[in-house]
Amino acid sequence: MKYVIGVDLGTSSVKVLLVDQQGVVTAEASKDYPLVHEKAGYSEQNPEHWVTGTITALKQLIETSGVKADDIEGLSFSGQMHGLVLLDENNKVIRPAILWNDTRTTAQCRQIEEILGDRLLSITRNPALEGFTLPKILWVQQHEPEIYKTASVFLLPKDYLRYRLTGQIHMEYSDAAGTLMLDIGAKYWSEELCQAVGVSTTLCPPLVEPHALVGTLLADVAAVTGLNLATKVFAGGADNACGAIGAGILSEGEAMCSIGTSGVILSYENNLDADYKGKVHFFNHGKADGYYSMGVTLGAGYSLSWFKDTLAEHSSFDELLAGASKIAPGAGGLLFTPYLVGERTPHADPTIRGSFVGLDGSHTRDHLTRAVLEGITFSLQESIDIFRKAGKKIESVISIGGGAKSELWLQMQADIFNATVVRLENEQGPGMGAAMLAAYGCGWFSSLEQCAKIFIRRAGQFAPNPDHVAKYEQLFGLYKQVYAQTKALNEDLMKFR
Repeated sequence: MKYVIGVDLGTSSVKVLLVDQQGVVTAEASKDYPLVHEKAGYSEQNPEHWVTGTITALKQLIETSGVKADDIEGLSFSGQMHGLVLLDENNKVIRPAILWNDTRTTAQCRQIEEILGDRLLSITRNPALEGFTLPKILWVQQHEPEIYKTASVFLLPKDYLRYRLTGQIHMEYSDAAGTLMLDIGAKYWSEELCQAVGVSTTLCPPLVEPHALVGTLLADVAAVTGLNLATKVFAGGADNACGAIGAGILSEGEAMCSIGTSGVILSYENNLDADYKGKVHFFNHGKADGYYSMGVTLGAGYSLSWFKDTLAEHSSFDELLAGASKIAPGAGGLLFTPYLVGERTPHADPTIRGSFVGLDGSHTRDHLTRAVLEGITFSLQESIDIFRKAGKKIESVISIGGGAKSELWLQMQADIFNATVVRLENEQGPGMGAAMLAAYGCGWFSSLEQCAKIFIRRAGQFAPNPDHVAKYEQLFGLYKQVYAQTKALNEDLMKFR
């Protein structure tokens, strides 16, 4: 039996999966690392922690699996998007990485919009948001000019990790699409855009396809991890692109709901014809020449975690969900908006905050729990609503992450989305997508679609309940009013925080 490894470089940890030719995860290992929040709105990491964490996890994987290194043919990556890693002429890191959830760059976003106007959406298909990489580059240029002068190339997190394992510098299209510097359709760095904002394209690394073979392991890395020196290393993809591959979202009409700390609704796009006018993200897929559109709820699973930690500290999630299952759809006339950390889709608003609306003395903790679950799902439904109004059909949704671990929540998604919701048998998300890119790159399959037929197994599905659908459609109309009616109030309250 032959094997591949998927490396998923997340925000708080790296996870590595050993996957055989039938798509079975035979071993896994992970390693945590810290985030640094030096100031309000700042979020940084030391890239060296990614390297040491990954090497440690790979070593543990080999030692515990019992698999011979010669039987491991390839390795690929999934990675947290948008983070800025700056290297000098010797390819040494010159400052901590600025991460995707860093919000210091509002002024730079407005600068980009003012300079480029409508050309920004024409080139990148995305608006300027604080999470993207270009605003971070401009922030360093303006606030740390001496550091910026020494920068020779920028990389995204997984691309820096891959460089440290192979000695080769590249960036692939699915992650490059999230920099706000790539011409999405033409698949090259936009000279027009970069020149307009004063950033040289010489700072940009060479571009490759996600399944591209980019090298083999460095001798010292192979020696420490126990992997074979000849292990093939493939470029990999952005975490959401790899999550889509790992869920089998590889053709038009397929969509995914992923609920973790944040929440994502992702839909495959065959071409550039879809025009969402910047209301949702539009990126290159991990599948060559494919694309995906994506809406994001910033405080999805986080809202449920906050609720448990704040109001039900000594209860388990299972207990909370069991209580919520006793409450009818609509939570007894109670709405919750999951804007605890601001919102992304459809309201790119860092100052909006969450609300319980309709709360009265008859409501119990079970009502509040149900309202939180429904509010998170309503927020995700806003992205599906955008897709459908643009003419896209969404009849089936693959659900992964925390939202796929509860039958109550899966049925709720089916009812609110008015679509069949599918659960997977063994859901490993982005790490599995990375392993699939390695399997495809190694030649095990002629396409990612063929790989998906073997690697991805569906475990069950949930059909929408017509009565619940009708009730939720009315409630969704009320939910959509809350943002506009609380926006000014939240802005006024900011001065008291």
